[in-house]
Amino acid sequence: MSKVNTMAAPGEAMGGLGSLGAAEALSVAQALSLPAEAYGNDPNVEMIWAMKAYQHAEVYFNLISSVDPRILKLTKTDDLIYKTFREDFPDLRIDKIDAEELKSAEAKERWRPFCMKFEKLVEDFNYGTLLRLDSSCDYTEENTIFSTRIQFFAIEIARNREGCNDKVFQRRAAEGK
Repeated sequence: MSKVNTMAAPGEAMGGLGSLGAAEALSVAQALSLPAEAYGNDPNVEMIWAMKAYQHAEVYFNLISSVDPRILKLTKTDDLIYKTFREDFPDLRIDKIDAEELKSAEAKERWRPFCMKFEKLVEDFNYGTLLRLDSSCDYTEENTIFSTRIQFFAIEIARNREGCNDKVFQRRAAEGK
C-alpha cells in the first residue's frame, strides 16, 4: 500500500497561508516573520496563530476522515518520530490522552528532551497545534488541547499506525461521505 504524503509546503492545504488571498497571505507571513519583541502582547498576533492552528486541525481531521489513516505520511521523518516516540513513551495511552500527560510539570520535563531531538529535523517543531484528547472524536472545545507540533506529529503518527484513528475514517465511510 502506498503512503499518501500530507505534509504540505508553506502556503498549501495544511491550513497554511495559502487559504488567504495573496495580499493577506503576504501581509500575515511578513507579520509572523518579525521577532516576537516587535509585538509585545498583541492580541491580533494571537488571533492569527489561533486561526492557523484551527485551520491545520480542520484539514487534518478531514484527511483522516477521507483517507485510510494507516497510509498517511505526515512528515518526511514519520518513521523516526514514531520510533523515538515509542522508545521515549512506550506506555503512553494515545487513544484517549490525559491532558496531564502533556501539561503537568513532570510531563513537560519528560517531553522537552523528546521535542528537542527534532529541533533541526521538523520545521516549526515547537509551533502551537491543536490536539484531540480522544482520538475517536472530532475537534471540540472539550476534546482539544494545545500542544507543540512535534507532540501532535508523534501522537497522530502513532494513532494512525496503531489504528486509533480508524474509527474516524470508518465513521465517515459509513456515512457515505
